[in-house]
Amino acid sequence: MQRRTVLKGAAVGGAVVLGAGFWALPTGVAPAALTLDGAQQALVALASHELTSLKGWSPSEVFNHCAQSVEYSMDGYPQLKPAWFRHSVGPLAFSVFSARGAMRHPLDEVIPGAAPLVEPASTVAAIARLQAALVRFAAHTGELQPHFAYGALSHAEYTQAHVLHLYNHLSLIRVADQSA
Repeated sequence: MQRRTVLKGAAVGGAVVLGAGFWALPTGVAPAALTLDGAQQALVALASHELTSLKGWSPSEVFNHCAQSVEYSMDGYPQLKPAWFRHSVGPLAFSVFSARGAMRHPLDEVIPGAAPLVEPASTVAAIARLQAALVRFAAHTGELQPHFAYGALSHAEYTQAHVLHLYNHLSLIRVADQSA
């Protein structure tokens, strides 16, 4: 039992130290854009361009991943982190992201147990999937499912999590005819 307590304390302490650096909004994102409407406007603007990724996943994989997260918030995540994590480290990380107005996480890390990020394969269709998920989420009045890492979130908290998650991923997406 003592070992578990030490491990939990180390994980929480590490999250606090790491969280201190996660505080800047991605370049060009105004705080007013940190809403579902702002996210939808960003997606509309991107849908009419050829997109490229600076590294990691393709643009379609990024948008499918973000859509999965939104969908799972209503339908249930396939796998959850352990309860101790969802009641300690996860909420602490979310509180740091929330306070800083920006999220930083590994941008090639799949949602545990999630389906492969291959459908839909086209970027335009993957953006449309994400837009539909955001519309469905905005209209959702039922109970939300626990986040796989953050645990129970309110609709407002999930809104913030989804938008910050999207903008973190958009930090690696560029319009193909623009330089990095």
